Amino acid sequence: MRVRFAPSPTGTLHIGGARTALYNWLAARHAGGRFTLRIEDTDRERSTPENVAQIYDALRWLELDWDEEPVSQSDNEERHRLVVERLLESGKAYRSSATGEDVRAWKAEHGAGRGYRGMPEADGAVRLRVPDEGQTVVHDLIRGDTVFEHRHLDDPVIARADRSPLYNLAVAVDDHDAEITHVIRGEDHISNTPKQLLVLEAIGAPKPVYAHLPLLHGPDGKKLSKRHGAASVQELRDAGYLPEAVRNYIALLGWGDTEDETLIATDELVRRFDLTRVSKSPARFDEQKLRWMNGRYVRELGTEELTRRLEEFTGRDGLDAAVGISEEKIQTLADFWPLAGFILDGPADDQAARERWLDGGGRGMLADARRVLGELGAWNVETLDKALREVVARREAKPRDVYQPLRVALAGTTVSPGIFETLDVLGRDEALRRIDAALAG
Repeated sequence: MRVRFAPSPTGTLHIGGARTALYNWLAARHAGGRFTLRIEDTDRERSTPENVAQIYDALRWLELDWDEEPVSQSDNEERHRLVVERLLESGKAYRSSATGEDVRAWKAEHGAGRGYRGMPEADGAVRLRVPDEGQTVVHDLIRGDTVFEHRHLDDPVIARADRSPLYNLAVAVDDHDAEITHVIRGEDHISNTPKQLLVLEAIGAPKPVYAHLPLLHGPDGKKLSKRHGAASVQELRDAGYLPEAVRNYIALLGWGDTEDETLIATDELVRRFDLTRVSKSPARFDEQKLRWMNGRYVRELGTEELTRRLEEFTGRDGLDAAVGISEEKIQTLADFWPLAGFILDGPADDQAARERWLDGGGRGMLADARRVLGELGAWNVETLDKALREVVARREAKPRDVYQPLRVALAGTTVSPGIFETLDVLGRDEALRRIDAALAG
């Protein structure tokens, strides 16, 4: 098996494109085949080096390695031009200056359902001749066979007047030259497939097997876009998702072999992957489900590995103690700093929290807690827990009436890891200093 991921580098890699890349990669790894990368950069204005770099960046972050040096479609233009010339010489293609208006007029005369057939001219764009009889059948591993009657197909334009190739010719020739056996891509390419098959037939090339993937929708059933949250791989990375969780989640968007299993390691995905089990129906990307799955992966990393990743993500060192008391509460790497950053950088400035919990009765609760903590002998989670619970009982208060003023004093806001663990990590001197500052404020 030889497959290719062939993105157009027009910006960051969309989640739909990432899933296409992943399915190609999984199919190749499952079959012991080759996963290749082709940059379809014939749109010179949008296919900038920066955009190409973003494709590589996204695939590397997803840990989808390719087996050969990436190629650029534009580098193959001379080969494309040669194919166009040979098709013209053989009579399988012809020049035509017909405009869209000419095509509409022709169809008005011959019938709207009839595919356009032009007459050869001395110059103009190059059209491929489509036989009047017969049919082109797309054999699709996901959708089964789709039949295109030739009489309904226009002679497609395959090159401009200067013989520079258009998309469908370039793709067909490149797939043939690269000996691609399976073309795995989005269903938005279905209309291109019969044209590419006609090109392959005209040049006497074998036909690959096709698998057209369903499109991705948001939870509301509409086409996935930025309004549904993160829409690109880079946005997912910046939002603190783990690559292994993203691989797991997007692999299940349209594919699966068990309904009750959602956490599947990548090596197990490789072992199980089968294109014939991909659904025909659109899959729904739900970032809340991804967050849940990512949280599961976060907790399976272990404190040491999670600390390493968080230090890389935040650019800060010395996070191990803060990570140890936070890992059960975060779902993404980006959740960590809002939850525990105060441990390293000092209390936040949440004025509303201060007004609610450090005025009136809250200040009295905090002062009482400060007195008890100041008299404490050993300073650890167990002794802190016991001492503060005694304050709650003696004051006949709700736990939050004691813990929230304390939390605001330590963190500057009402969000933090467990209050006993936070006190322990901060240590006696720093914790008491912050409480004193809050009481003085």
